[in-house]
Amino acid sequence: MRFKVIKSKATLLALWLLTQLYQAFDANAQTSTSLVKGIVHDANKEPLIGVSVIIQNNKTNFTSGTRTDTTGVFSTRIPAGGSYSFSFSMVGYESQTLSGYHIKEDTTFSLVVEMKSTTASLDEIVVVGYGTRKRSDVTGAVASVPRERLSLLPVTNTLQAIQGTVAGVHISQGSSVPGSAPTVVIRGESSISASTSPLIVADGVPFNGSINDINPNDIASIDILKDASSTAIYGTRGANGVILITTKRGQTGKTIIAYNGYGGLEDFAHTVRLMGPEQYVQKYADFKAQAGINNTNVLPNAFERDNYAAGITTDWIDEISQQGYIHNHSLRIHGGNKDVRFYVSGDYLKQQGVIKGYQYNRASIRSNLDATITDYLSVGLNLFFTNNNYDGGRAALTLANAMSPYGTLYNADGSYAIYPMFSETLYTSPLLGLYSTRNDRSKNINTNVFAELKPGFVKGLKYTINTAYSYVPTSFQSYVGRKANNLLGAAQVDNTETKNWLIENFLTYEKAWKKHHMNATGLYSAQQTNFFLSSTIATGFINDAISFKNLSSASTTAGASNSYQTNLLSQMLRVHYSYDRRYLFTATARRDGYSAFGSATSKYGFFPSASLGWNISNEHFMKNVKQVGNLKLRVSYGLVGNQAIAPNATATTLANVRLPYNRISTIGIAANVLGNDDLNWESTYSGNVGIDFSILQNKISGTIDAYSTSTKDLLLYRAIPSITGYNRVLANLGKVSNKGVEISLMSQNINNKNFRWESTVNFTTNKNKIQDLYGDAKDDIGNRWFIGHPINVIYDYQIAGVWQAGEDPSGQDPGAKPGDLKFADVDGSKTITPADKVILGQTAPKWYGGLTNTFQYRNFHLNIFIQTAHGVTKYNQMMDFRDLGGRQNLPAEAGYWTAENKSNTRPSLTYTNPRLYAYPQDASYTRIKDVTLSFTAPQRLLDDIKLSGLTIYASGRNLATFTNWVGLDPEADFSRNITTSVATNENNFPLVRSIVFGVNITLR
Repeated sequence: MRFKVIKSKATLLALWLLTQLYQAFDANAQTSTSLVKGIVHDANKEPLIGVSVIIQNNKTNFTSGTRTDTTGVFSTRIPAGGSYSFSFSMVGYESQTLSGYHIKEDTTFSLVVEMKSTTASLDEIVVVGYGTRKRSDVTGAVASVPRERLSLLPVTNTLQAIQGTVAGVHISQGSSVPGSAPTVVIRGESSISASTSPLIVADGVPFNGSINDINPNDIASIDILKDASSTAIYGTRGANGVILITTKRGQTGKTIIAYNGYGGLEDFAHTVRLMGPEQYVQKYADFKAQAGINNTNVLPNAFERDNYAAGITTDWIDEISQQGYIHNHSLRIHGGNKDVRFYVSGDYLKQQGVIKGYQYNRASIRSNLDATITDYLSVGLNLFFTNNNYDGGRAALTLANAMSPYGTLYNADGSYAIYPMFSETLYTSPLLGLYSTRNDRSKNINTNVFAELKPGFVKGLKYTINTAYSYVPTSFQSYVGRKANNLLGAAQVDNTETKNWLIENFLTYEKAWKKHHMNATGLYSAQQTNFFLSSTIATGFINDAISFKNLSSASTTAGASNSYQTNLLSQMLRVHYSYDRRYLFTATARRDGYSAFGSATSKYGFFPSASLGWNISNEHFMKNVKQVGNLKLRVSYGLVGNQAIAPNATATTLANVRLPYNRISTIGIAANVLGNDDLNWESTYSGNVGIDFSILQNKISGTIDAYSTSTKDLLLYRAIPSITGYNRVLANLGKVSNKGVEISLMSQNINNKNFRWESTVNFTTNKNKIQDLYGDAKDDIGNRWFIGHPINVIYDYQIAGVWQAGEDPSGQDPGAKPGDLKFADVDGSKTITPADKVILGQTAPKWYGGLTNTFQYRNFHLNIFIQTAHGVTKYNQMMDFRDLGGRQNLPAEAGYWTAENKSNTRPSLTYTNPRLYAYPQDASYTRIKDVTLSFTAPQRLLDDIKLSGLTIYASGRNLATFTNWVGLDPEADFSRNITTSVATNENNFPLVRSIVFGVNITLR
């Protein structure tokens, strides 16, 4: 009988929800009503989201309220007749009321409203983790990504769009392979061996998966926590900063249907010009002269000579290239009433790379639902599914750069020649990878359910329970057969599963009395992650038809698997207090227990922080200072952690090995890893001083922060006597510091009726330094770690020129000959030894920044963004051909030494680079990152075409780069290692230039 009662209640609840949804969709089903709609935007004509719209008729006492949606549009129906007033309000903008409007029956009334900013950005609402706060009340270092960066750009993930736009956040794209994600470092590298990536939190839940899994069109805002006062609420995961992503949600009002789409072409942003046929022939002649080769061959290999005689040449870069393109389509439906609000979206993205075989496509759906059950209970659901596809055998840019222009492209049967420069067999065709079968896919299924209870017996008290579950499976299958130069056939199948669940309980209490305001948040949460990997490799197939579909048919198979489980148990308390909006105080304490910490220590870490704020502009003595709109001073200090430790890293383990025993191959065990049950988290102590300001009637505003961090107990391997059976053990050692300054400035240069020009600039400088390594004040030269210098440095010989004919190198570099590199004798020993190596630079920029200029003329907007990074030094492997100068093609702009040109910067073609000099080079650059021109249709045009919103735009990305770097791109991590594998250096992929056209349409 009880079951029937419960079932009845569930049925009634379902019917109630359906009724509310029906009312949300059927809000227009009224008699004697008129449709009222409008769009609210700021001075930049950018739509304002969440503006409160109150509609009143004083004669009939009618009052109705709604809010603008994510496109700035509001729409509702009201009783016809009488005079109405419309009131618009939003934090950070001047409230305004428009009155005296007579609404006729069965008509459509439209408004276009522009709201003016009141106090620049200091009163906007920002997400601070487990809650939101007015920016004027924020005491920590919290940055918000400019909203215009979240739309109208051809990117596959949001991190690409915000690169260079936020001070203190360094984002670099080491590879432009379609679907690849950039790396993010906030306020410098704080660890040597552990991850330096920030924690990503989406809708309040630590995100599990790739940033590609989040559709950029679903994102409403991104806030970045940078100092310990802000990140301490995330305890052992806050040391590298936190990125808070908030997705879009439904708003009260008419159901809105919106479509965003763009499409366009992609091409190489920059190509390396290789030696052409004539230069290549001359190179071989110079090589023969330098190597003492005495023959009449015009080229070294048979295939090359045949093609030379026949006048056949091949442009290998052109052969591996294809027309790249990208297109994206997003459909959103959102709306609701005061009880139920919904947001549903679907998105599809397709990117074809500029190199054959490279592609990425993503399909995703999302549903966000909010329901107000009673005046004290509300619930919500966030659900999304993403499918990523990276399939395809790939051509190899590395091999194409090495190919002779006289190489053979095809065999007689039309297949690709395996060795284009035969009898040279070191280099295979860069197109062989297209013969391989390669499936690379991943999915992300994510569910988040939450409920919020506001008990009436304690005013200001709120209890929230937040639960989440994510399932991320990945699969990789590949087969390399005969056509791809594997005569046995080789297959590989990898599968992984990552499951994660989270339960959070937190109480929030807020109270205001007189000039006092207090907010307290307490948290208790539990999280578990389960990971499983299985991998099988097989070789020796009868033919290539079987591929990876039946691995048991191979003559040799090998399998491996791995799994782990981690648990995290946390408690947190945060208290924020303000007096008269002048004096602010925030204190946070978090306690984390992590299962991977050593068993001999407490598995719990305690992470406190405190911060103070002073809104100087709210003081009485500032009332007559008209030129200062806002002025706030912030000071913070705290402790955060980095879990750092891999699961099971504290345990001593043995590994399976295959050994001969009694003439039989037998599996045994051997020492593998010596565990350390004293291992603990890395601890970062961070201090920050900042100032927020706006002056000259808000024409200039900005933020300046100075910070200093010190990370202790770094995870490093310490050498131990080999008599123990091990050579090293992982321990908490070392110390690293980061000190820097961040500046963000915004200016309104011109602002009149028809034309507006605004500029935003950000600047960051960071000094990273190793303070200690193993407690003995000694450098670790083998790992290139030097006390008093950054973690990642360029440590190499210093070039002093090139040995020329007539010079005698025997006293300094015996064995050197004319055309060899000449190195500086730094230590004065008159002999070149490893002791002459010096620190030549660092791989992280000494300073970086960005400049955005936005121009508006009537309904046209032009946005130009320039990104820059300076003080970067990187090894340039494209300049290092070692002993292969006579066997491969070379960049035309690199050049080489000859007895005639007497180059003093480049070696001869026969130089074998015995000291393994890595050719460090300045990798600083300035880039026109993107330019976007858009047109927003005026309301009168929208009325004619029966739409609520229309924006058309053209956007170009990576349009020009200014640099002294020789190669594909100074930001890219390019490797020139040559092997016979068809998968050679798959991440060697050029920066691409994109030109797209797009449209955003909102239906009525």
